[in-house]
Amino acid sequence: MIGDLVGYVAATYLRGVPLVQVPTSLLAQVDAAIGGKTGINHPKGKNLIGAFYHPRLVLADPALLFTLPERSRTEGWAEIVKYGIILDAELFVLLESHASELRTFARTSAALLCRIIARCIDLKVMVIEEDEREQGRRAILNYGHTVGHALENASGYGELLHGEAISIGMVVAANMALESCLCSADMVARQSALLVALGLPIEYHGTVQAQALLSTVQLDKKVVDKRVRWIMPLHIGEVMITPMPDELVTRVIATFFMET
Repeated sequence: MIGDLVGYVAATYLRGVPLVQVPTSLLAQVDAAIGGKTGINHPKGKNLIGAFYHPRLVLADPALLFTLPERSRTEGWAEIVKYGIILDAELFVLLESHASELRTFARTSAALLCRIIARCIDLKVMVIEEDEREQGRRAILNYGHTVGHALENASGYGELLHGEAISIGMVVAANMALESCLCSADMVARQSALLVALGLPIEYHGTVQAQALLSTVQLDKKVVDKRVRWIMPLHIGEVMITPMPDELVTRVIATFFMET
């Protein structure tokens, strides 16, 4: 949040002043500080006000992560699992193999943690170099974010941390893909199992109702001609960008958020 806010100020003050990002959370080190997106939330949607503005330097020190509260560290795993699903099956398997030690941030896992953070940065940079302004492939980085952002907004930006909302959003997206026969039940189960193993939620127990969520989804930045472009998993390591039938979206979200 601090990086997004300061980045937006840097982009607009004097039409741009030099910016250095020093991300201190796992989520920021692997995602938010990389790629030049800056922004602030609006009552109508997540990060609706913002700019593309790259920092001169990003300095990510993984040692800082050991000083954070558990919940602040844990939420970052959602973005890392996302990279495994959308781009890197080997990363996903690595997370599965070491989930218990990574979840606790054991000091013995420091070298592995550095390796994972570096890999995630490489993956995001690779996508951004191909599509800096999110006109095409960069949208895959939003896997789980359509429902995740809508949930953050509808719940008032306080009930869930970003990574927690994205974890739930990935579960919803995977279930949509399963209902459409785009992915296998095994893929959905492996994703959910890894999220749980890393301490992330895969169910929602708050007060947001399905209809409020569906209305907020329509404000997503990926809406084109009033159709949401969903990021749908095909298997671990590959996703596609596609609209989904309104009836299916409504049914899956209503079922997931327990509204009949």
